[in-house]
Amino acid sequence: MDLPIPESIKPWLNFFHPAIMWVLLALTIYALYLGIKVRNSRTATDTEKKKEFAKFKIKHHQVGSFILAFMVLGSLGGMAVTYINNGKLFFGPHLLAGLGMTGAIAISASLTPFMQKGQDWARYSHIVLNVSILGLFSWQAVTGVQILLRIISNM
Repeated sequence: MDLPIPESIKPWLNFFHPAIMWVLLALTIYALYLGIKVRNSRTATDTEKKKEFAKFKIKHHQVGSFILAFMVLGSLGGMAVTYINNGKLFFGPHLLAGLGMTGAIAISASLTPFMQKGQDWARYSHIVLNVSILGLFSWQAVTGVQILLRIISNM
Protein backbone atom coordinates (compact mmCIF):
# COMPACT_ATOMS: atom_id res chain seq x y z
CA MET A 1 0.00 0.00 0.00
CA ASP A 2 1.44 3.35 -1.03
CA LEU A 3 0.72 6.22 1.33
CA PRO A 4 -0.53 9.50 -0.18
CA ILE A 5 2.64 11.44 0.64
CA PRO A 6 4.12 13.46 -2.21
CA GLU A 7 7.33 11.92 -3.55
CA SER A 8 9.11 15.28 -3.24
CA ILE A 9 8.53 15.27 0.53
CA LYS A 10 9.38 11.64 1.35
CA PRO A 11 13.20 11.98 1.29
CA TRP A 12 13.09 14.99 3.63
CA LEU A 13 11.16 13.00 6.23
CA ASN A 14 14.44 11.18 6.91
CA PHE A 15 15.82 14.22 8.71
CA PHE A 16 13.14 14.57 11.41
CA HIS A 17 14.08 11.46 13.38
CA PRO A 18 17.82 12.27 13.61
CA ALA A 19 17.14 15.90 14.53
CA ILE A 20 14.79 14.90 17.35
CA MET A 21 17.18 12.22 18.59
CA TRP A 22 20.20 14.56 18.71
CA VAL A 23 18.18 17.05 20.78
CA LEU A 24 17.10 14.20 23.05
CA LEU A 25 20.69 13.00 23.44
CA ALA A 26 21.69 16.48 24.64
CA LEU A 27 18.66 16.59 26.97
CA THR A 28 19.57 13.15 28.31
CA ILE A 29 23.00 14.43 29.28
CA TYR A 30 21.31 17.43 30.94
CA ALA A 31 18.94 15.07 32.80
CA LEU A 32 21.98 13.14 34.05
CA TYR A 33 23.45 16.40 35.34
CA LEU A 34 20.16 17.23 37.09
CA GLY A 35 19.95 13.71 38.52
CA ILE A 36 23.43 14.05 40.00
CA LYS A 37 22.41 17.39 41.53
CA VAL A 38 19.27 15.78 42.99
CA ARG A 39 21.29 12.94 44.47
CA ASN A 40 23.93 15.29 45.93
CA SER A 41 21.39 17.63 47.45
CA ARG A 42 19.23 14.74 48.73
CA THR A 43 22.14 13.24 50.63
CA ALA A 44 23.47 16.61 51.88
CA THR A 45 23.33 17.50 55.56
CA ASP A 46 23.47 21.27 54.98
CA THR A 47 20.02 22.92 55.12
CA GLU A 48 20.75 25.21 52.16
CA LYS A 49 21.70 22.22 50.03
CA LYS A 50 18.45 20.52 50.99
CA LYS A 51 16.51 23.55 49.72
CA GLU A 52 18.23 23.20 46.34
CA PHE A 53 16.87 19.67 46.14
CA ALA A 54 13.31 20.72 45.35
CA LYS A 55 14.42 22.89 42.42
CA PHE A 56 16.58 20.17 40.84
CA LYS A 57 14.05 17.42 41.52
CA ILE A 58 11.24 19.26 39.73
CA LYS A 59 13.47 20.11 36.75
CA HIS A 60 14.74 16.50 36.59
CA HIS A 61 11.15 15.23 36.49
CA GLN A 62 10.15 17.73 33.81
CA VAL A 63 13.11 17.02 31.55
CA GLY A 64 12.72 13.27 32.12
CA SER A 65 9.05 13.41 31.16
CA PHE A 66 9.88 15.30 27.98
CA ILE A 67 12.60 12.78 27.11
CA LEU A 68 10.24 9.85 27.75
CA ALA A 69 7.51 11.27 25.52
CA PHE A 70 9.77 12.31 22.66
CA MET A 71 11.91 9.16 22.75
CA VAL A 72 8.77 7.06 22.28
CA LEU A 73 7.46 9.40 19.56
CA GLY A 74 10.90 9.66 17.94
CA SER A 75 11.29 5.87 17.87
CA LEU A 76 7.87 5.38 16.35
CA GLY A 77 8.49 8.24 13.92
CA GLY A 78 11.81 6.79 12.80
CA MET A 79 10.19 3.45 12.11
CA ALA A 80 7.26 5.11 10.34
CA VAL A 81 9.51 7.17 8.05
CA THR A 82 11.61 4.11 7.24
CA TYR A 83 8.47 2.19 6.35
CA ILE A 84 7.00 5.08 4.33
CA ASN A 85 10.18 5.44 2.27
CA ASN A 86 11.10 1.77 1.90
CA GLY A 87 7.96 -0.27 2.45
CA LYS A 88 9.75 -2.21 5.18
CA LEU A 89 11.82 -1.86 8.34
CA PHE A 90 15.49 -2.79 8.31
CA PHE A 91 16.04 -5.35 11.03
CA GLY A 92 19.42 -4.64 12.57
CA PRO A 93 21.32 -3.33 15.58
CA HIS A 94 20.09 0.28 15.23
CA LEU A 95 16.43 -0.77 15.28
CA LEU A 96 16.89 -3.28 18.10
CA ALA A 97 18.90 -0.90 20.29
CA GLY A 98 16.31 1.83 19.71
CA LEU A 99 13.48 -0.46 20.71
CA GLY A 100 15.45 -1.59 23.76
CA MET A 101 16.05 2.02 24.78
CA THR A 102 12.37 2.82 24.40
CA GLY A 103 11.41 -0.08 26.66
CA ALA A 104 14.14 0.75 29.17
CA ILE A 105 13.09 4.39 29.50
CA ALA A 106 9.51 3.31 30.15
CA ILE A 107 10.69 0.96 32.90
CA SER A 108 12.94 3.66 34.33
CA ALA A 109 10.07 6.15 34.50
CA SER A 110 7.82 3.55 36.11
CA LEU A 111 10.21 3.38 39.07
CA THR A 112 9.37 6.97 40.12
CA PRO A 113 6.66 6.06 42.68
CA PHE A 114 9.05 3.63 44.38
CA MET A 115 11.83 6.23 44.47
CA GLN A 116 9.41 8.74 45.99
CA LYS A 117 8.78 6.25 48.78
CA GLY A 118 12.54 6.03 49.44
CA GLN A 119 13.22 2.63 47.86
CA ASP A 120 16.96 2.47 47.18
CA TRP A 121 16.61 -0.53 44.85
CA ALA A 122 14.43 1.65 42.61
CA ARG A 123 16.95 4.51 42.66
CA TYR A 124 19.83 2.23 41.73
CA SER A 125 17.77 0.51 39.04
CA HIS A 126 16.79 3.93 37.66
CA ILE A 127 20.43 5.00 37.56
CA VAL A 128 21.64 1.77 35.92
CA LEU A 129 18.87 1.86 33.32
CA ASN A 130 19.45 5.51 32.47
CA VAL A 131 23.24 5.23 32.25
CA SER A 132 22.73 2.21 29.97
CA ILE A 133 20.28 4.23 27.87
CA LEU A 134 22.81 7.06 27.61
CA GLY A 135 25.50 4.61 26.46
CA LEU A 136 23.19 3.08 23.87
CA PHE A 137 22.00 6.54 22.86
CA SER A 138 25.60 7.62 22.17
CA TRP A 139 26.15 4.52 20.06
CA GLN A 140 22.82 5.11 18.29
CA ALA A 141 23.95 8.63 17.40
CA VAL A 142 27.02 7.24 15.60
CA THR A 143 25.13 4.51 13.76
CA GLY A 144 22.32 6.93 12.96
CA VAL A 145 24.75 9.33 11.31
CA GLN A 146 26.12 6.43 9.25
CA ILE A 147 22.58 5.56 8.13
CA LEU A 148 21.84 9.21 7.37
CA LEU A 149 25.01 9.56 5.28
CA ARG A 150 23.99 6.47 3.31
CA ILE A 151 20.55 8.00 2.67
CA ILE A 152 22.11 11.32 1.59
CA SER A 153 24.48 9.56 -0.81
CA ASN A 154 21.48 7.83 -2.44
CA MET A 155 19.48 11.06 -2.90
